[in-house]
Amino acid sequence: MCYYLHMTKKKPSFMNRDHMTARIILCVFGTILCGIMVGFFKFAAFGVDPFTSLVSGLDKVSPIEYGLLYIIINAVLLVFSLIFDRHMIGLGTIVNLFLVGYLAQYTEMFLASILPADSIAARITCMLIGIVGLCFSCGLYIPADLGVSTYDAVAIIIENKWHLGKFRYNRIITDIICVIAGGILFIMSGEPVSKVTTIIGIGTVITAFFMGPLVDFFSNNFTKKIFLKD
Repeated sequence: MCYYLHMTKKKPSFMNRDHMTARIILCVFGTILCGIMVGFFKFAAFGVDPFTSLVSGLDKVSPIEYGLLYIIINAVLLVFSLIFDRHMIGLGTIVNLFLVGYLAQYTEMFLASILPADSIAARITCMLIGIVGLCFSCGLYIPADLGVSTYDAVAIIIENKWHLGKFRYNRIITDIICVIAGGILFIMSGEPVSKVTTIIGIGTVITAFFMGPLVDFFSNNFTKKIFLKD
Protein backbone atom coordinates (compact mmCIF):
# COMPACT_ATOMS: atom_id res chain seq x y z
CA MET A 1 0.00 0.00 0.00
CA CYS A 2 2.93 2.34 0.53
CA TYR A 3 4.18 3.14 -2.91
CA TYR A 4 3.55 6.70 -4.05
CA LEU A 5 6.97 8.28 -3.70
CA HIS A 6 8.98 5.35 -5.02
CA MET A 7 8.08 6.25 -8.57
CA THR A 8 10.39 9.28 -8.60
CA LYS A 9 13.16 8.57 -11.08
CA LYS A 10 15.74 10.93 -9.56
CA LYS A 11 16.94 10.17 -6.05
CA PRO A 12 16.42 13.05 -3.60
CA SER A 13 19.53 14.73 -2.19
CA PHE A 14 18.94 13.35 1.30
CA MET A 15 19.36 9.73 0.12
CA ASN A 16 23.00 9.34 1.20
CA ARG A 17 25.03 7.43 3.77
CA ASP A 18 25.00 10.30 6.25
CA HIS A 19 21.31 9.66 6.79
CA MET A 20 21.52 5.86 6.95
CA THR A 21 20.83 5.56 10.69
CA ALA A 22 17.81 7.86 10.45
CA ARG A 23 16.59 6.02 7.36
CA ILE A 24 16.80 2.63 9.08
CA ILE A 25 14.90 3.92 12.14
CA LEU A 26 12.24 5.56 9.96
CA CYS A 27 11.90 2.43 7.82
CA VAL A 28 11.47 0.04 10.76
CA PHE A 29 9.27 2.32 12.88
CA GLY A 30 7.15 3.40 9.89
CA THR A 31 6.57 -0.20 8.81
CA ILE A 32 5.67 -1.31 12.34
CA LEU A 33 3.24 1.60 12.68
CA CYS A 34 1.77 0.64 9.30
CA GLY A 35 0.90 -2.83 10.63
CA ILE A 36 -0.72 -1.37 13.72
CA MET A 37 -2.84 0.99 11.62
CA VAL A 38 -4.03 -1.89 9.43
CA GLY A 39 -5.26 -3.46 12.67
CA PHE A 40 -7.30 -0.31 13.36
CA PHE A 41 -8.77 -0.60 9.86
CA LYS A 42 -9.69 -4.23 10.39
CA PHE A 43 -11.40 -3.54 13.74
CA ALA A 44 -13.36 -0.60 12.29
CA ALA A 45 -14.81 -2.99 9.66
CA PHE A 46 -15.58 -0.17 7.23
CA GLY A 47 -13.34 -1.58 4.53
CA VAL A 48 -9.58 -1.96 4.28
CA ASP A 49 -6.96 -1.24 1.64
CA PRO A 50 -7.08 -3.48 -1.50
CA PHE A 51 -4.22 -5.82 -0.59
CA THR A 52 -5.52 -6.30 2.94
CA SER A 53 -8.96 -7.08 1.48
CA LEU A 54 -7.39 -9.95 -0.50
CA VAL A 55 -5.57 -11.31 2.56
CA SER A 56 -8.74 -10.93 4.65
CA GLY A 57 -10.74 -12.86 2.04
CA LEU A 58 -8.18 -15.65 2.01
CA ASP A 59 -8.18 -15.62 5.80
CA LYS A 60 -11.91 -16.44 5.75
CA VAL A 61 -11.44 -19.59 3.64
CA SER A 62 -8.12 -20.73 5.10
CA PRO A 63 -7.39 -22.43 8.44
CA ILE A 64 -4.11 -20.50 8.63
CA GLU A 65 -4.06 -17.56 11.06
CA TYR A 66 -3.96 -14.10 9.51
CA GLY A 67 -0.37 -13.24 10.52
CA LEU A 68 1.11 -16.41 9.02
CA LEU A 69 -1.11 -16.16 5.95
CA TYR A 70 0.15 -12.61 5.36
CA ILE A 71 3.73 -13.88 5.42
CA ILE A 72 2.97 -16.74 2.99
CA ILE A 73 1.29 -14.45 0.43
CA ASN A 74 4.11 -11.94 0.67
CA ALA A 75 6.68 -14.72 0.37
CA VAL A 76 5.12 -15.72 -2.96
CA LEU A 77 5.25 -12.10 -4.14
CA LEU A 78 8.83 -11.86 -2.85
CA VAL A 79 9.85 -14.69 -5.15
CA PHE A 80 8.16 -12.79 -8.00
CA SER A 81 10.21 -9.67 -7.17
CA LEU A 82 13.46 -11.63 -6.83
CA ILE A 83 12.92 -13.12 -10.27
CA PHE A 84 12.03 -9.93 -12.11
CA ASP A 85 13.61 -7.04 -10.16
CA ARG A 86 15.47 -7.76 -6.94
CA HIS A 87 16.36 -4.06 -6.55
CA MET A 88 12.86 -3.56 -5.13
CA ILE A 89 13.82 -5.68 -2.13
CA GLY A 90 15.33 -4.12 0.97
CA LEU A 91 15.03 -3.76 4.73
CA GLY A 92 11.51 -2.36 4.40
CA THR A 93 10.47 -5.43 2.44
CA ILE A 94 11.75 -7.83 5.12
CA VAL A 95 10.19 -5.92 8.02
CA ASN A 96 6.91 -5.71 6.11
CA LEU A 97 7.03 -9.41 5.31
CA PHE A 98 7.45 -10.69 8.86
CA LEU A 99 5.83 -8.07 11.09
CA VAL A 100 2.91 -6.27 9.44
CA GLY A 101 0.54 -9.25 9.31
CA TYR A 102 1.01 -10.20 12.94
CA LEU A 103 0.90 -6.59 14.12
CA ALA A 104 -2.42 -6.10 12.30
CA GLN A 105 -3.81 -9.32 13.78
CA TYR A 106 -2.83 -8.58 17.38
CA THR A 107 -3.83 -4.91 17.18
CA GLU A 108 -7.30 -5.93 16.01
CA MET A 109 -7.54 -8.46 18.84
CA PHE A 110 -6.43 -5.88 21.40
CA LEU A 111 -8.94 -3.29 20.19
CA ALA A 112 -11.71 -5.91 20.25
CA SER A 113 -10.87 -6.63 23.90
CA ILE A 114 -11.17 -3.01 25.04
CA LEU A 115 -13.75 -1.47 22.68
CA PRO A 116 -17.37 -2.44 21.97
CA ALA A 117 -17.52 -3.93 18.48
CA ASP A 118 -21.11 -2.73 18.02
CA SER A 119 -20.24 0.90 18.75
CA ILE A 120 -20.43 2.97 15.55
CA ALA A 121 -18.57 5.82 17.27
CA ALA A 122 -15.69 3.53 18.24
CA ARG A 123 -15.52 2.04 14.74
CA ILE A 124 -15.55 5.44 13.02
CA THR A 125 -12.85 6.70 15.39
CA CYS A 126 -10.68 3.66 14.66
CA MET A 127 -11.21 4.08 10.91
CA LEU A 128 -10.11 7.74 11.04
CA ILE A 129 -7.10 6.87 13.23
CA GLY A 130 -6.27 4.07 10.81
CA ILE A 131 -6.42 6.34 7.74
CA VAL A 132 -4.35 9.19 9.19
CA GLY A 133 -1.97 6.83 10.98
CA LEU A 134 -1.45 4.71 7.88
CA CYS A 135 -0.63 7.77 5.77
CA PHE A 136 1.68 9.08 8.49
CA SER A 137 3.47 5.72 8.75
CA CYS A 138 3.94 5.62 4.99
CA GLY A 139 5.26 9.18 5.17
CA LEU A 140 7.98 7.83 7.50
CA TYR A 141 8.63 4.55 5.71
CA ILE A 142 8.71 5.64 2.07
CA PRO A 143 11.31 8.45 2.20
CA ALA A 144 13.72 6.03 3.90
CA ASP A 145 13.99 4.36 0.46
CA LEU A 146 15.06 0.99 1.85
CA GLY A 147 12.81 -1.32 -0.14
CA VAL A 148 9.12 -1.52 -0.95
CA SER A 149 6.55 -4.08 0.12
CA THR A 150 6.24 -7.10 -2.13
CA TYR A 151 2.77 -6.04 -3.28
CA ASP A 152 3.91 -2.51 -4.12
CA ALA A 153 6.70 -3.98 -6.24
CA VAL A 154 4.28 -5.77 -8.59
CA ALA A 155 2.90 -2.67 -10.34
CA ILE A 156 6.38 -1.10 -10.49
CA ILE A 157 7.83 -4.19 -12.16
CA ILE A 158 4.97 -4.35 -14.66
CA GLU A 159 5.85 -0.82 -15.80
CA ASN A 160 9.64 -0.77 -15.52
CA LYS A 161 10.48 -4.31 -16.56
CA TRP A 162 7.56 -5.43 -18.73
CA HIS A 163 6.70 -1.96 -20.14
CA LEU A 164 2.97 -2.70 -19.96
CA GLY A 165 1.56 0.71 -19.12
CA LYS A 166 2.01 3.41 -16.52
CA PHE A 167 2.39 2.55 -12.86
CA ARG A 168 -0.75 4.35 -11.71
CA TYR A 169 -2.91 2.38 -14.15
CA ASN A 170 -1.21 -0.91 -13.32
CA ARG A 171 -1.78 -0.20 -9.65
CA ILE A 172 -5.46 0.50 -10.21
CA ILE A 173 -5.79 -2.84 -12.03
CA THR A 174 -3.96 -4.83 -9.32
CA ASP A 175 -6.02 -3.08 -6.62
CA ILE A 176 -9.28 -3.89 -8.41
CA ILE A 177 -8.22 -7.53 -8.77
CA CYS A 178 -7.43 -7.71 -5.05
CA VAL A 179 -10.75 -6.14 -4.06
CA ILE A 180 -12.80 -8.41 -6.34
CA ALA A 181 -10.90 -11.54 -5.29
CA GLY A 182 -11.16 -10.61 -1.60
CA GLY A 183 -14.92 -10.04 -1.91
CA ILE A 184 -15.50 -13.32 -3.74
CA LEU A 185 -13.45 -15.30 -1.20
CA PHE A 186 -15.33 -13.61 1.66
CA ILE A 187 -18.67 -14.69 0.19
CA MET A 188 -17.35 -18.19 -0.57
CA SER A 189 -16.55 -18.58 3.11
CA GLY A 190 -20.27 -18.55 3.86
CA GLU A 191 -20.42 -15.01 5.19
CA PRO A 192 -23.50 -13.02 4.12
CA VAL A 193 -23.06 -10.54 1.28
CA SER A 194 -23.97 -7.70 3.63
CA LYS A 195 -20.76 -8.32 5.61
CA VAL A 196 -18.52 -7.80 2.58
CA THR A 197 -18.47 -4.12 3.61
CA THR A 198 -16.18 -5.09 6.50
CA ILE A 199 -13.34 -5.51 3.97
CA ILE A 200 -14.65 -3.45 1.03
CA GLY A 201 -16.32 -0.26 2.15
CA ILE A 202 -15.96 3.45 2.77
CA GLY A 203 -12.49 2.94 4.24
CA THR A 204 -11.36 1.35 0.97
CA VAL A 205 -12.72 4.29 -1.03
CA ILE A 206 -11.17 6.90 1.27
CA THR A 207 -7.72 5.33 1.09
CA ALA A 208 -7.97 5.12 -2.69
CA PHE A 209 -8.63 8.86 -3.07
CA PHE A 210 -6.86 10.49 -0.11
CA MET A 211 -3.92 8.29 0.80
CA GLY A 212 -1.60 9.63 -1.91
CA PRO A 213 -1.96 13.34 -1.03
CA LEU A 214 -1.74 12.63 2.71
CA VAL A 215 1.39 10.48 2.32
CA ASP A 216 3.00 13.25 0.27
CA PHE A 217 2.02 15.82 2.92
CA PHE A 218 3.53 13.89 5.84
CA SER A 219 6.61 12.94 3.87
CA ASN A 220 7.40 16.44 2.59
CA ASN A 221 6.31 18.47 5.63
CA PHE A 222 7.42 16.18 8.44
CA THR A 223 9.88 13.40 7.64
CA LYS A 224 12.11 15.19 5.14
CA LYS A 225 12.15 18.49 7.02
CA ILE A 226 12.78 17.06 10.48
CA PHE A 227 14.70 13.81 10.02
CA LEU A 228 16.20 13.85 6.53
CA LYS A 229 17.07 17.48 5.91
CA ASP A 230 20.37 18.23 4.17
